Amino acid sequence: METIIEVKELHKKYKKRKTKEIVKAVDGVSFEVYRGEILGLLGPNGAGKTTTIKSICGLLKPNGGSVHINGYDSDKQRLKALNYISAVLEGNRNLYWRLTARENLEYFAGNRGVGRKEVKQKVEDLLILFNLKEKENELVSSLSRGMQQKLAIAVALLADTEVILLDEPTLGLDVETSYEVRELLKRIVKEQGKTIIISTHDMPVVQELCERTVIINNGKVVADEKVENLIKLFESRAYCFTVSDELTQQQITAIKSHFPIYEISDQQIEITIERENDLYIMMDILKSEQTNIEKIDRTSVDFEQVFMKLIKEGQENDRALASS
Repeated sequence: METIIEVKELHKKYKKRKTKEIVKAVDGVSFEVYRGEILGLLGPNGAGKTTTIKSICGLLKPNGGSVHINGYDSDKQRLKALNYISAVLEGNRNLYWRLTARENLEYFAGNRGVGRKEVKQKVEDLLILFNLKEKENELVSSLSRGMQQKLAIAVALLADTEVILLDEPTLGLDVETSYEVRELLKRIVKEQGKTIIISTHDMPVVQELCERTVIINNGKVVADEKVENLIKLFESRAYCFTVSDELTQQQITAIKSHFPIYEISDQQIEITIERENDLYIMMDILKSEQTNIEKIDRTSVDFEQVFMKLIKEGQENDRALASS
C-alpha cells in the first residue's frame, strides 16, 4: 500500500507553568497512513493523541522526529506538505457562525485562492451532497449541531486535499445524524478516493468505518493493527467462567494477581489469558475452594472492549516498569 503520511519518532515536551516540571506529551510516536484508507487515531485523554494530531496538521512544532505528507517534510517544506491535508478540529470550530452555510463555503474557497465563479458548481454539489441545500441561506449559528458538523466536513472537502483529518466528527450528534455522517464518509472514500484520519471516542464509529487503528497511550503507540485483527485477537484470549458458588476473597486476590485483565460480576468471571497455562491456573483457583463451574465460554468482544483492554494492559505494564 502506498504511504501518504509518515509520522516518525515524534517527540514533544511541555514545561508545566507552576512546577516547571517537564512532561512528555509524545514520546517516540511512529506510524504510517496509507492512501485511500480510513484510519482511526485513538487514545484516552492526556495520552498524546491531540499533540500528535496538531503536529500532523502543522499547528504544533515537535521537539524531535518528523511528519512527512506525500513525501514533503511538514517542518522544512511546510506549505507544500500542508497543501495535501485539511482538518476539522474540535467539532465545528472551523466555521464562521455569522455567515450562512453558502457564505462559509464561498469564504473558505476564497481562502484557498479559488474564485467564486470557479467554485460555484462545487459549492452547489456539496450543499446537495450534505443535505444542506434547504439551509444554504441560514446563519450557521441557527443551524443544528448536526448540520454544523456536516457543513464543517463540507468545508474541509472544498479544499480538495487528498487527506482529511476529522476530530470527533460524531460528537454530540443524535443517532440519525451520526449514521448520516458515517455514510457520507464511506461515500467520500469510495467515490473520491480520499484518505481520512478519524480521531474519536465513539468506538462504534471506529468499528464501522476504520479498517485500521493506531492507539496512543502515555505518549506511545500501543497498537497499530487492523480493527478486525484486534477483535479476533481478544476474542481468542477472552473467556467467561460461570460459577454456581460465590468466590472467596482469597480466590479474588489470586485472580487479580494472575490476570491483569479481568472482570468479576455476580457469578461470572471474565479473564483475558496471555499464556497457554493461564486457563489451567484459573481452573486451579476455582478448584482450590471446590467452586462449581457451570460453563466456560469464549467471550465475544466489540472494539470498545478491545480499546479498554489495550489501555489497561499498557497501564499495567507501565506500573510494572516503574516498580522494577
